[in-house]
Amino acid sequence: MRIAIDFTAGVRQPAGVGRYTRGLVRALAHAADDDHEDHSLTLLWSGRKRMQLPANWPGVTTRQLPLDERWMTVAVQRLRLPFPADLYAGGADILYSPDFALAPRWRAPGVVTIHDLSYVLFPETHFPPLRKYLEDTVPRSVRAASLVLADSDQTRRDVINHLGTDPAKVLTVLSAPDDVFKPATLASIEAVLAKWNVGGDYVISVGTIQPRKNLPVIFEALRQLPDSVRMVHVGRPGWLCDPIFVALDRSGVKDRVTILSGVDDDDLAALYGGAVACVFPSVYEGFGLPCVEAMACGVPVIASHGGSLAEVVQDAGIIVDPFDSKAIATGVRRLMEDSAFRSDLIRRGHAQASLFRWDESGLKVLEAFKDIVGR
Repeated sequence: MRIAIDFTAGVRQPAGVGRYTRGLVRALAHAADDDHEDHSLTLLWSGRKRMQLPANWPGVTTRQLPLDERWMTVAVQRLRLPFPADLYAGGADILYSPDFALAPRWRAPGVVTIHDLSYVLFPETHFPPLRKYLEDTVPRSVRAASLVLADSDQTRRDVINHLGTDPAKVLTVLSAPDDVFKPATLASIEAVLAKWNVGGDYVISVGTIQPRKNLPVIFEALRQLPDSVRMVHVGRPGWLCDPIFVALDRSGVKDRVTILSGVDDDDLAALYGGAVACVFPSVYEGFGLPCVEAMACGVPVIASHGGSLAEVVQDAGIIVDPFDSKAIATGVRRLMEDSAFRSDLIRRGHAQASLFRWDESGLKVLEAFKDIVGR
């Protein structure tokens, strides 16, 4: 089976969809290599690389598209110009697009991943041009696809209910933490904390700084905690972030908040490891990978019930209303004062994180692709 994959997110986006694309495609490549049939993967990408192309994934070749990412999107998704990606890949039995938008095809059946429908459910949290792009592209891609992959059962339900999609056409395929996310040694934690000038008791939050992540509620929670407790946020500024920084300026705790960007995965694992808790009060998530990464690193999680987060964390963390700063502060305080409770959540978190495995997701996707091609 010849599989063509739009890998642009994998080389352009360090986190989010990029991390998902790299994790799932790597697992798919290894599952295909272990299968008893003959498979090959061609990764198509456009734009300037921010991440390295895979060097040792079995059965994988890469091919750069002739336009950069922006112009490719304009040509294909906005102008609807014919650009059959399966032909550009040298022929394919199936075409997979991991980033919301299904690329044009000549003959190959298409598969697309829809990570969330936040642009439908919380449109005010999206940059208007991006929201318009998703409103135009996602329903069209879902209709054209032979199979839709969803990050969670919650996202699967959203795709079925809000886009009117046949349930038989939507498959839940879970994300997973990469291998680097595991309990760090005390020495490595201390070294990374010194490197980034982080000290004392702190809570960590992770993700692009944008409205849906709901960071101001953490600022409010911080005001209810002792002055010694700090917040470390790992993530770059994103869309509509100016009001978030205004809220930080007015919060009264700005001197207790550290924002880091350019943190690699090894350092992020250590930053998780040194935290009192990972606090993730997002108003809506299609999956919520930082929660799973934190649990895998042995750090208790305080997450909202927004979107899929309660489904992902379950009883391995503290689940709160996304706007209840008092509940967040109470959870942090209990984790600092009740060592037995903290140890129990860490144990539960390890067990919950172990349920999310890229190898299982890669095998599940391979079997689904074989079923489509077999039809």
